Amino acid sequence: MQYLKWKDGNEYDGSQINPSWAFQEFGVKDSTIVSWVGPMNILGDNLIDCEDVGVDIKGNLMLNFIVEHFDEQPGNLKLAYHRQRMLVMITRDKLLDYGIRTTQDGDDIFIDNKKLSVSIATASISTMKMHFALNITTEGTPDDVETSALEDNNMSMEQIHELQDSIANTYMEHIETINKDITKTRVF
Repeated sequence: MQYLKWKDGNEYDGSQINPSWAFQEFGVKDSTIVSWVGPMNILGDNLIDCEDVGVDIKGNLMLNFIVEHFDEQPGNLKLAYHRQRMLVMITRDKLLDYGIRTTQDGDDIFIDNKKLSVSIATASISTMKMHFALNITTEGTPDDVETSALEDNNMSMEQIHELQDSIANTYMEHIETINKDITKTRVF
């Protein structure tokens, strides 16, 4: 699995959740975790979550992650959601390192009952994908949702980039150690 950084400032519009996006964007033929800081504005045609039809999913500045796995064909949606929850739990642990206490409901992270994150998992015939993002600012988030943000918790952009790397690297370490555990386990 490879960790790639996309240029900060790029917008997440939902099209990046399509299969093999990292290959098309970076030419990488591997499972990937891609991260960047930028706005989010998911357009109607790119909505994956059926509950979100007609809902604005946007923010002026987000810490974005796109994860793609090719280790099971067809893609396994249940496994994708398990991995998504693992990414959420890793993120919560890393936020504690900065003194930020959170709560979790499913794949959502909250600070003081205000939504900090957005996330979706999906699968195709060849891949499993996730988008996960944290609000850096509450500016531009939907008016009908109470949101929280990293900047409201005194995180500098330098710390946000440290957090970005730490989340991505820890996620990859977990995937790698799971794969190693599988190879060393005698099965019956």
